[in-house]
Amino acid sequence: MIQQERHLIQTENLRKIYTDNGVEAHALRGIDLAIHAGEFTAIVGPSGSGKTTLLNIISGLDKPTEGKVWLDGKLVSAMSGAELSDFRRDHIGFIFQAFNLIPVLKVEENIEYIMLLQKISKNERHRRVHEILREVDLEGFAHRFPSKLSGGQQQRVAIARAMVSQPLMILADEPTANLDSKTGADLLDMMRKLNEERGMTFVFSTHDRMIVEKARRVIVIKDGLVAQDEIRE
Repeated sequence: MIQQERHLIQTENLRKIYTDNGVEAHALRGIDLAIHAGEFTAIVGPSGSGKTTLLNIISGLDKPTEGKVWLDGKLVSAMSGAELSDFRRDHIGFIFQAFNLIPVLKVEENIEYIMLLQKISKNERHRRVHEILREVDLEGFAHRFPSKLSGGQQQRVAIARAMVSQPLMILADEPTANLDSKTGADLLDMMRKLNEERGMTFVFSTHDRMIVEKARRVIVIKDGLVAQDEIRE
């Protein structure tokens, strides 16, 4: 058995089978992974390779058919729905390609939403929101609604929201897919800087060559298995 205590993210023999009209599709065929705190990791592979399924299972958004997932030494694959919801809220930041901002909330309200659920004080929420707005270069945008922002600005808000609650890790599913190449590159540089300065763990599921080039570790998934795992200097 793998020693999961040494790693922030640990998977053991992850398998996922989807069934449609009696036909089985094997999305994951036995994935063993160990990701340390502070890594900047890209999970890549062709469409249908299983990379998004893997990210969803790591985050607890999906359940494995077989196998185990530990996050920070806790066996999340065995948690109940309520336990898992609380763990995600307190320890995982999410960034999605569709931004997933709440349209009726202003920028600052979107960013502080998770902290409200965590019952963090108003003064501390205010301090963190304005600090993270400076870091993602959105000072002066606190009172705008998402509809008044560009795609790149909306994704900056999503990144700020993911990071402001100080989670253990950021899980990003195709975060640059809806952005032009320059905006995507700028956001990646920003995330890499935040990773280096704060030591926050980033794990991407992506097709984007820019993310692959900037990642410190690249895990290639093919046909539901790890085909390659490269750690860079």
